[in-house]
Amino acid sequence: MSITVETKTYLNFINGEWVKSSGSEISESINPNDASEVVGKVQKSTREDLDNAVQAAKNAKTSWRKLPGAERGNFLYKAADILDSRLDEIAETMTREMGKTLPEAKGETARGVALLRYYAGEGMRKVGDVIPSTDKDGFMFTTRVPLGVVGVITPWNFPVAIPIWKIAPALIYGNTVVFKPAGEAVVTAAKVVECLVDAGLPKGVMNFVTGSGSVVGQGIIDNLDISGITFTGSDSVGKQVGQGAFARGAKYQLEMGGKNPVIIAKDADLDLAVDGTISGAFRSTGQKCTATSRVIVESEVYNEFKEKLLAKVKGIKIGNGLEEGVWMGPSASEGQLETVLSYIEKGKEDGAKLIHGGKRLTGNGLEKGFFIEPAVFDGVTNEMRIAQEEIFGPVIALMKVNSLEEGIELANSVEYGLSASIYTTNIQNMLDFVSDLEAGLVRVNAESAGVELQAPFGGMKKSSSHSREQGQAAQEFFTSIKTVFVKGK
Repeated sequence: MSITVETKTYLNFINGEWVKSSGSEISESINPNDASEVVGKVQKSTREDLDNAVQAAKNAKTSWRKLPGAERGNFLYKAADILDSRLDEIAETMTREMGKTLPEAKGETARGVALLRYYAGEGMRKVGDVIPSTDKDGFMFTTRVPLGVVGVITPWNFPVAIPIWKIAPALIYGNTVVFKPAGEAVVTAAKVVECLVDAGLPKGVMNFVTGSGSVVGQGIIDNLDISGITFTGSDSVGKQVGQGAFARGAKYQLEMGGKNPVIIAKDADLDLAVDGTISGAFRSTGQKCTATSRVIVESEVYNEFKEKLLAKVKGIKIGNGLEEGVWMGPSASEGQLETVLSYIEKGKEDGAKLIHGGKRLTGNGLEKGFFIEPAVFDGVTNEMRIAQEEIFGPVIALMKVNSLEEGIELANSVEYGLSASIYTTNIQNMLDFVSDLEAGLVRVNAESAGVELQAPFGGMKKSSSHSREQGQAAQEFFTSIKTVFVKGK
């Protein structure tokens, strides 16, 4: 039975209350499955709203920091239980708002529950080490202290998991939060915030402000009372965040996408490789920073792999993500769809051969949404734009190489370095790939997309600011080390 998402205006949450913006502008969040449906109305908040949220977080930071870690963790455990109880509602909202299929949305929401529980447990783990002193009467140790107020800026493609994997560690390590979600996923984000609010977080600890990047996002960058900024999004905006934070001495963490390769070695299990390539490239309509974009295949198996790949791609069912059996939903917005279509044209202009898909879909109601066929290009060379630039859509570039060494060199020949995978049964191939691939996440006989929540996640080169998210590695960003020396009389 379908859950009705009422068309209402979602407010800001500041200093323990849901409040209207000081401005009057409202935008609409549109269903990409059917652009005639408004999922919710959203405030375009002002700099004044943002500053009020920061002040609330600043006022709350001392009392929150002084709570025992276990007590902070109890709030996250409660939030996890609430999110779990609302999983179906939030997952359906996600599908309606950004187009991800319902099974994927449920999986992401369940991951949000697991993230909250994982970080709740961090409240009982160690925060420092004892270090030997050269002074026989001295005692030296380290502890970790929170940054203070943390600004959280998140994208639309994972509207539950990414906010939670930033907010949960920020809170458990003693920080207060000001959260700005992407405009295309505000309703889903608001429902996540409601779970944290209903868990009873003290006033000012969690603050939520909707609006444009130019106003609210820039306000987070500029506000002197925000000590740290964690951002996931585009390369251009990430640079702006990093430069602004650096200029005023704030700590920053950036995750900015990838151009992720999969290498198919000549000894690979081709059926496994095809399944992994399709899943990595086309799940979530290719709208993952870890999505497979370049498919690098050794020449001996190139044609066989291509035939198997095309046979499977042609069987992908595309449609409204709420419908049973649909495997791939729409692009998240009309703008994203236009970006993907423009790159398909660039591929053709540069001389690549489009051998499947790449058209906007119409008929059977699909013309109401932002649907596109998965696109497969053949004959792609390294200088082509579709081989170098992030597309963030269901487009893959097939590239032929004569050896694994050539494949690794090709895989490394882009500005990004987020994730990569290889399919091979040769142990030396695996070892060479793991050693030589310039990426923060490498996977063997598995798709390029995906990382377990207890493991560090982040990229190399232009993909990140070289910090890591998730797992216990999150502690490195959200805290600072304090060294303590104690001397007796």
